[in-house]
Amino acid sequence: MNNSAPLIQVKDLNTFYGASHILQNVNFSVARGETIGLMGRNGMGKSTLLKSIMGLVRAPVGRVSGTVSVSGQDMTNAAPYKLAQMGIAYVPEGRGIFGNLSVTENLLMAARAGSSNAAKARAKAGQDWDFDKVLATFPRLKERLHHGGQQLSGGEQQMLTIGRALMTNPDVLILDEATEGLAPLIAREIWRICGVIRDTGISSIIVDKNWKHVTQITDRNVILVKGQVVFDGTTGSLLAQPELLTQHLGV
Repeated sequence: MNNSAPLIQVKDLNTFYGASHILQNVNFSVARGETIGLMGRNGMGKSTLLKSIMGLVRAPVGRVSGTVSVSGQDMTNAAPYKLAQMGIAYVPEGRGIFGNLSVTENLLMAARAGSSNAAKARAKAGQDWDFDKVLATFPRLKERLHHGGQQLSGGEQQMLTIGRALMTNPDVLILDEATEGLAPLIAREIWRICGVIRDTGISSIIVDKNWKHVTQITDRNVILVKGQVVFDGTTGSLLAQPELLTQHLGV
């Protein structure tokens, strides 16, 4: 594993669903400790990019060309579990919790020590994510340990999914639609947690419609329009160009 390489490096990525060309020569990277906002209107390719990175676009439904590297290792079209082993944790739009398992079981099934040097350093510094730390970060879950996943509210399910991802002690956390459909109070809690995650040195890719909240915690932002990158720059440079926000995000 190359510790000097970007955690994720996407080069000339093209993704097809049947005859539909969704992503077109996309280049995208995530550095160590970097928080990135992935932006764009609905249907512009954000979720497809995340799924392409995670090896979730597969024949016969879809196919990918180009390269996806993790810590310098080619992981193009690798099985999702191999990406997880490389330190990539994915919180999908549909959350994907196990409704017939309790909160405790959902969390403990994912528990493992991080394998990268960065994860080991976080553990040595007492910044690794274990069961107690997740419950301290998500006090609502602590009150519902014996509840089944299907008994939780949407916000609680999102907290559980993020907590479960953190239990793998990842180097990169991918959040697709971080606060979609959540009440404002719960959404604020999710944003607080995203800040906590950033402060522990874990990189993040965050997709959410609320660009104002996203840009409060991101270092860099990427905007997709019809499967192409139209902006890739720092948060400061994006906020200095309000015409881009108006044109591409509809604000």
